[in-house]
Amino acid sequence: MSSENEQSAEPGAGAPEPGAGAPEPGAGAPEQLALIRETVRRAKVPRAKPRTWRGAPLAEELPVARVLVNKGVLHLDQYFDYAVPEELDADAQPGVRVRVRFGAGRHNVQGGRREGGGLIDGFIIERRAESDYQGTLAALAYVVSPEPVLGPELLALSRAVADRYAGSLADVLQLAVPPRNGRAESKPSPEPLPPPPPPEPGTWERYGQGPAFLRALAEGGAPRAVWTALPGPHWPAEIARAVAATLSSGRGALVVVPDGRVAGRIDAALTEVLGAGRHALLTADSGPEKRYRQWLAVRRGSVRAVVGTRAAMFAPVRDLGLVAVWDDGDSSHSDTNAPFPHVREVLELRAAQGRCAFLLGGTSCTVEAAQLVESGWALPLLADREQLRRAAPLIRTVGDGELARDGAARSARLPSLAWQTVRDGLRSGPVLVQVPRRGYAPRLACERCRTPARCRHCAGPLEAPDQQDLNCAWCGQAERAWHCAECGSDRLRAQIVGARRTAEELGRAFPAVPVRTSGRDHILDAVPAAPALVVSTPGAEPVAEGGYAAALLLDGWAMLGRPDLRAGEEALRRWTAAGALVRGQDEGGTVVIVAEPTLRAVQALVRWDPPGFARRELADRAELRFPPVSRMASVTGPAEALASFLAAAALPPEAEILGPVPVASAEPGRPRRPSDAPPGESWERVLIRVVPGRGAALAGALKTAQAARTAKGGGEQVRIRIDPPDIG
Repeated sequence: MSSENEQSAEPGAGAPEPGAGAPEPGAGAPEQLALIRETVRRAKVPRAKPRTWRGAPLAEELPVARVLVNKGVLHLDQYFDYAVPEELDADAQPGVRVRVRFGAGRHNVQGGRREGGGLIDGFIIERRAESDYQGTLAALAYVVSPEPVLGPELLALSRAVADRYAGSLADVLQLAVPPRNGRAESKPSPEPLPPPPPPEPGTWERYGQGPAFLRALAEGGAPRAVWTALPGPHWPAEIARAVAATLSSGRGALVVVPDGRVAGRIDAALTEVLGAGRHALLTADSGPEKRYRQWLAVRRGSVRAVVGTRAAMFAPVRDLGLVAVWDDGDSSHSDTNAPFPHVREVLELRAAQGRCAFLLGGTSCTVEAAQLVESGWALPLLADREQLRRAAPLIRTVGDGELARDGAARSARLPSLAWQTVRDGLRSGPVLVQVPRRGYAPRLACERCRTPARCRHCAGPLEAPDQQDLNCAWCGQAERAWHCAECGSDRLRAQIVGARRTAEELGRAFPAVPVRTSGRDHILDAVPAAPALVVSTPGAEPVAEGGYAAALLLDGWAMLGRPDLRAGEEALRRWTAAGALVRGQDEGGTVVIVAEPTLRAVQALVRWDPPGFARRELADRAELRFPPVSRMASVTGPAEALASFLAAAALPPEAEILGPVPVASAEPGRPRRPSDAPPGESWERVLIRVVPGRGAALAGALKTAQAARTAKGGGEQVRIRIDPPDIG
């Protein structure tokens, strides 16, 4: 249907043509006069119909707009040329959002204009005098907003991320540019404040190179450091001082953290060090309008400092002088949307492209961080052993041998040493208890024969979310009358005890002490300094005013026994995060861990030596050619599609293919992880490994093969993930 014969709903449609009949002015109501004036005003500006722009004149200068359309498929990962109508000339500038007709076909040309196709979002990349395309160009439909949201630096970064992770630029921009909010966009951003003075080193003096690091930032330098922060409450203020030193040089700073709770602590520290109005907080908790308003203030240069969660890694900070990431081992730093970029890698790219400072900090140390130090790309930022002894709590262990000698304590899950530590700690403050599993009894078995209890409907494992109910962990069906299929018993025992059951047992052991729980369903931000038992799952530990008097780390075997390459590293990270909330040894702080004392991760915790553990892990992985020493890609999909993809991919000659192996299907009733196959489908996975320096070639080969496959259409697609966080 021609646009002349249909009513368009696009902006500009429905406006009266010049000379169209209008009500006569007279003694009508004021509202009618206002309507007449508005009608005449709109009639003075002829507007072409957005569907075809038939007869609309083109812009006199640079009449071609190169546009990135919002199509995430790889074979369309390119720019497309569109004609710029004269009336859009002023607003259609590089970086703005536009709507264009896409998929019209080269033969659908009327009156010298290409027509048809569906409306789709896009960004103008550049304006040009002429196009490389020899056919007829379609015209821009309209400019969504004249606000330029995609600058050259953000575009270059997004392209580098797309190439590194074998993804499309459109998918990366979906992560990098937040959705538009018209109300936030219409409000002006505040005027930028002058740079603050350089801060005093403060607690950075506890680190050998700490004052020199701040001095380099204040003087406009670009130092790169892997920072192992001392336990205790000072690290948010230390990050704030690093940001303040960067701002004092007239540059901007960006800090990315795992979650909103950590962002709130750094936000408070920045406000204390810098004052109000000098930084922006970008988290999902802010809501779409406030978050977009803050993002615009950053893009417009009103604010030079940003702290935020994962999506903030793309924040368009002006004159970027420092990028920092806290706790890079947290899984929240790995995006769950294609092409699955990791915050640490993106900030490394920003540091290299922008020649700015880089700070990777945490109370623990990942293997990737150790590799940055080993390669010389970054330098270690550490405290000496004397400072560490004063800041870290005393670590004591309870192994299997001691538990075997303490039979009563084993049945109660609270060894004598742990019970004594809790009792002593409650005299001076709260005590933290870390339990690896949430719920009451996450896994159950027959009390008589120890056969795992399973659902009659789907054979999934039964669990007890509380003391009363019995449900299936897969399908969620309630079980009212369970009995063992092997021996007929109707009595159950807990194979694994969760946080809620632990809280109940501790409440009975210490009846006069309040017990608080913190986990996925309800996370506490902070607890007062009064004596209390705080039972938490890993990652949900609240901050205690003045620090915890003691901490118990229960069921260490559950964290170390996971079938994953990173099990030891992740367990140590969780333990040090909990131990860092405990008072220092000089103040009587004690941590008791229930795990085999001879294990490497436990010994690293006792010595409080995460960097040493990471270096040894790196050496082991180098010997086995595991990441991060090698670059690796995971390719999953149905068996036939996977085989066809590998046959067509022009992999580098040195690429080594491991597999295929079956992929676990998503459990019914549970969120599907990126590595899971769809429910009911049989998928396989291969790992492709290359030597260092050949990661770009591997990503390029996989991206080319996937683009060719999507261009053909009709076949089942495979899923590609570069540097997967879990490889088993």
